[in-house]
Amino acid sequence: MKTLTLAPIQFSSLPNLPLFFATFLTAYLTAYFAVFRRWSPKLRPEAASCFISLLHGTPAVLFASLSILSDPNRGFASPNTDPQDSALDYSIAYFSMDLVHYLIFYPSDLLFIGHHLATLFVFVTCRYLVAHGAFAILVLLILAEVTSFCQNTWTLASARRGDLEVAAKVYEILSPPFYAFYSVVRGVAGPIFMYEMIRFYLSGAADHVIPRWVWLSWVVVVVSAISVSILWISNLWVELYRERTGKIVKKVT
Repeated sequence: MKTLTLAPIQFSSLPNLPLFFATFLTAYLTAYFAVFRRWSPKLRPEAASCFISLLHGTPAVLFASLSILSDPNRGFASPNTDPQDSALDYSIAYFSMDLVHYLIFYPSDLLFIGHHLATLFVFVTCRYLVAHGAFAILVLLILAEVTSFCQNTWTLASARRGDLEVAAKVYEILSPPFYAFYSVVRGVAGPIFMYEMIRFYLSGAADHVIPRWVWLSWVVVVVSAISVSILWISNLWVELYRERTGKIVKKVT
């Protein structure tokens, strides 16, 4: 009978967290008070949030990818490596900063606040409680953030399309390919990887390093996030169809 031993809580790289958090805080304040200073007060918080999301998304994909590829023993139950821990710390800092943003400016947005808290729970338990499973969590992070650049560009264009012609044009051109890219990643690649992850953990092969309650909570969080993402993009496809068919009707009439 195998005995489960939780990894001692790791604090060796905790200095990374204040450094990364300070980076995102500085970027947020710079965006809010300088980059988007001419935007309306109503739009500036969302724009600043998009700014730090851009700072997080693509670099997080690169950090996570490199940390996974540098680990020859990568797997669903493999111990975390130092580069993988740093990649997790980077994302923990970002989601913590963005959570502060929502608590200050959008305290009633319980969906996003809940999403950020759940995501932080997954990252923190993987990084500091069990110290295993970063491969799975970072692959999921890559799938979640690979669309970040397109999504944030689309969000910023959407925010200003009513008063800026160039924003309206970017929104119109970007929407179909962004929706398609997002649909493939969240609607196809994500569920396929989750199937493999769940099948592995159900076999019990990781029970000696990752308690069942931990990986089950990861599964619940990720499956919920994927489901909400599919619902969100489905609604956007419906809206796009209505917009395009509405324009066609107007031209015909």
